[in-house]
Amino acid sequence: MKSFLIMKFGGTSVGNAQRMKNVAKLITNETPKIVVLSAMSGTTNSLVEIAEYLYKKNHDTANELIFQLENKYRNVCNELFSTNEYKNLALETISNHFDDMRKFIIDVFTTLEEKSILAKGEILSTTLFYYYLLENNFDSVLLSALNFMRIDKSDEPDFYYIKENLQREINLYPDKNLFITQGYICRNAFGEIDNLKRGGSDFSASLIGAALRSNEIEIWTDIDGFHNNDPRFVQKTHSISELSFDEAAELAYFGAKILHPSTVLPAKAANIPVRLKNTMNPKAAGTLITNNSLNTDEIKAVAAKDGIVAIKIKSGRMLLAYGFLRKIFETFERFQTPIDMVTTSEIAVSLTIDNDQYLEKIVEELRQYGTVAVDKNQTIICVVGNFAGNKTGMALKVFEALRNIPIRMISYGGSENNISILIDSQEKIRSLQALNEHLF
Repeated sequence: MKSFLIMKFGGTSVGNAQRMKNVAKLITNETPKIVVLSAMSGTTNSLVEIAEYLYKKNHDTANELIFQLENKYRNVCNELFSTNEYKNLALETISNHFDDMRKFIIDVFTTLEEKSILAKGEILSTTLFYYYLLENNFDSVLLSALNFMRIDKSDEPDFYYIKENLQREINLYPDKNLFITQGYICRNAFGEIDNLKRGGSDFSASLIGAALRSNEIEIWTDIDGFHNNDPRFVQKTHSISELSFDEAAELAYFGAKILHPSTVLPAKAANIPVRLKNTMNPKAAGTLITNNSLNTDEIKAVAAKDGIVAIKIKSGRMLLAYGFLRKIFETFERFQTPIDMVTTSEIAVSLTIDNDQYLEKIVEELRQYGTVAVDKNQTIICVVGNFAGNKTGMALKVFEALRNIPIRMISYGGSENNISILIDSQEKIRSLQALNEHLF
């Protein structure tokens, strides 16, 4: 079986005509590859906004937003193509998709129609890019992700289905080495258009790589791999050359936006290296993520996750009472709300969540077990490094850096890869800067 390199390009990498041309230069060598594209930057946000106005039946505003987005794509077409043949082909494709979107203004609009609208971004970016390759005599195949990418009734990837159907699609073109497909979009268990949630193009690439047992998965963005801190708030950060899957997963989950948190799971299971690269600076080494954890004593990186809610349940009845924690966790399970951090004492449990959709109902139920206090606008600072139990002095470095920062919660010992610290969000930038100065 042919071995494919998987290359995923994010929204900024295909954000305008010139960047699409740059991507074409990166992929048009002889190496067999599957290229996974996101929607052009800003498109999914625009489509979400259009859907919101359609739900509200504010058809005039929805129509205006559709017109603006269509104009954006027409302008890209005019810059991307040099021949009338492919320019007209692309413009016709754009018209068809946006005319299809306008039908929802007069038809019933439900979540099914919303997901159909959200899929337009990836379908448009891959189609335009495919036409550009054809115009420039690059031999490629446009594969529809809707023919092989599927989630089950639990909204989890149906890996067997993906593997079988992707291989079947590729086998239709035995002489082809370059395939273009969409990230993010899929079908659900009922055959309806659905998606892998926001940031899901990374997940798509990892699932495709695992299904085909690829040698490597490349994720191309607009930054030189994982940085040791957030360059938006901290000066003099640097990219990290190597990380383990566990370290990368911690950073991704706790706020490092370069990688979708789910991406590492299929790649880790299949032991396929993931390399993060910068489309704007392709010669940079980037970050290599593998199953080989580097045995170093250093602290590697810091990330921050905003939008956290802290909940404290205090009860004298908890003292020596078995079953108390089970009842607390079952409440969150009933409302399908994951918990990030947990700390306990003899009379209280403090925990954090990042989804407050059911917060009022959760708090109402928790009050039967004790008094409940809620703190919003919290941030989790995640420090990733080697925090194995036999190491000394590592945690001290972290807390020395944060000696002037009020700390709400600490999670230490649950993982050998990180310390998680909860602070008020207004202290985030000061905390990141203090950690950067003290640790790096």
